[in-house]
Amino acid sequence: MAEETELDIRQVLKALPHRYPLLLVDRVRSLEKGERIHAVKAVSFNEEYFQGHFPGAPIMPGVLQIEALAQAAAILGIETLELAGTGKLVFFMGIEGAKFRSPVTPGCLLDLEVEFLQKRSRVYKFKGRASVEGKTTTECEFTAMIADPPGDD
Repeated sequence: MAEETELDIRQVLKALPHRYPLLLVDRVRSLEKGERIHAVKAVSFNEEYFQGHFPGAPIMPGVLQIEALAQAAAILGIETLELAGTGKLVFFMGIEGAKFRSPVTPGCLLDLEVEFLQKRSRVYKFKGRASVEGKTTTECEFTAMIADPPGDD
């Protein structure tokens, strides 16, 4: 079995270019390079999107759960390839089979589990599952590409 790693918020910030209000990974509980990641997002009532989604019945949008899964996948890819701090970006290319199973409300700890399905040069396919206390909230497969930022020729 490969070595598992934990990452705190400083290490997450080194791996991802995202910042508030779009940083959706708070911690990595375990990362097995080349295989899988288990990250977490602490869902707070202070998140800006709860002001409008929905007043009186706040629910985290499913698309933001997918974005959180994608950010976890980006950390997995960047750490696997040892690219943290290089400025490389991970771009979404496609989402398949997205299913929204259960609402996510403020106060939840959202578990983000992602694993590699395929690896090719710079294009990767992942399977992701978000859950709260073991209950699946969102699942999907998605494809992403690692590249230089736009304008870096």
